[in-house]
Amino acid sequence: MDVGVDVGTTVTKAVAFDEAGRQIAEASRPTRLVRPGPGRFEQDSAEVVASVNEVVSELVASVGATAGLLAITAQGDGLWLVDSDGRPVRPAISWLDARSSGILERWTADGVAEQVFRRSGNRMFPGASGPLLAAVLAEEPDTLRSAATAAYCKDVVMQRLTGVRATDVSDGSAPFLDPRTNTYDAEALSACGLTDWAHLLAPVVADGPIGELRDPSLGLALGTRVSAGPYDLPAAALGAGVSEVGDALLTVGTTLACQVVTRELPVDGEPAGLFLGTWTPGVWLRAMPAMVGTAALDRVLALVGAGVAQLPALLAESPAGANGVTVLPYLSEAGERAPFVDTRARGTIDGISLSTTQADLVRATCEGIAYAARHCLEAAGWTGRVTVCGGGANSQEWTQILADVLNSPLHTTEASQVAARGAVLGARLAAGMGAGPEWIAETRQIDPDPSRAAFYDEGYAHHLRRSEAARPRWADPAPVVQPSGAR
Repeated sequence: MDVGVDVGTTVTKAVAFDEAGRQIAEASRPTRLVRPGPGRFEQDSAEVVASVNEVVSELVASVGATAGLLAITAQGDGLWLVDSDGRPVRPAISWLDARSSGILERWTADGVAEQVFRRSGNRMFPGASGPLLAAVLAEEPDTLRSAATAAYCKDVVMQRLTGVRATDVSDGSAPFLDPRTNTYDAEALSACGLTDWAHLLAPVVADGPIGELRDPSLGLALGTRVSAGPYDLPAAALGAGVSEVGDALLTVGTTLACQVVTRELPVDGEPAGLFLGTWTPGVWLRAMPAMVGTAALDRVLALVGAGVAQLPALLAESPAGANGVTVLPYLSEAGERAPFVDTRARGTIDGISLSTTQADLVRATCEGIAYAARHCLEAAGWTGRVTVCGGGANSQEWTQILADVLNSPLHTTEASQVAARGAVLGARLAAGMGAGPEWIAETRQIDPDPSRAAFYDEGYAHHLRRSEAARPRWADPAPVVQPSGAR
């Protein structure tokens, strides 16, 4: 068997696959996301690495077979500062973090953010490693001096398991990698005032770091081949079989991750989204990973006193258009990062009356997220087939809304853990082991309803107008009382 590990923001999963690409077992552990202050989200790196050890050892014990290879994927972005042994010098800063918002606003105003986009094809957001490095430099310079690597999540796990210090082109893409040469761009680093810290960036291995397992606690043989990458967005695209130019993967998870396959690098347009390197030379993923996703829906469900199990009934109770209720679902404290970047973006609910129901609020939220998905996919250059995955895709009712809003057939993957599958598939291809046609992800199709699609075309145009109209209001936020001790 081969084992794929997917280290998410709140859960770590290990998945076993047989030679035909069939998922045969799975193990998972929750991980903590700590909120030490307003807009600040951190994780214990040692706890995350321990969760990998636990799920792999549990999986191996349950299957009773040895692994041919161990492939690791994980959440992207954020800042995982570690020493020369891969041990944390401070808690990891999550991609959800907003502490660098002020820095990014200055970089946007003085043209630094645009300059970096022109060099790397990546529009920075508060949770990206570049502005986070600058924030730590300003707040904790001694911490930065004690670090050996400004790493990404999967690379910390890789170093702890194998001793290999490296990253791949997908994680390395954001925000300092020149996508044409796969080397770090000195001018982008200089623009951000981080030239003196270039040594913290790990070496880039085009088709992913490879090492040999040296940690016996996983229950695998020492020397087992370990591969790191791609990170979860490109890994999911690979695992879902999204490979043709113009085809898209829509991941309805904590992040609403919209990706489109491309062979072009148009960095002369409006700075937005990310160009993520893949392990196939000359192929990139134009990614629009919006901050709106299942986290926004979970928050609204909590506000109305409902849970995910009630979602199908609630969506059935409210008609298309949610009886006039509309939602801009920008609930992240870090604002929005795709298809536009605005650190002050915040959600709004309009059209409420005394007759508004819980179901209306929930349906309007699902519709608002669907509109955001269409906005992202169109901005990313989507022209072909759309495959959908992620926790939100488990809801047939919500997936139908997505198909209607996009006015396009959606293909849902039968494989439940596409990121772990993609990590294993990438590792097999990089090792020359190959992967037969049986590894191609099977899908089922959900067709749009023509009448609802026509209705949602008007709703989408309304959504775009409301989003644009809201931006001046975001620049003039209401005053709030800061908690005592907040920075």
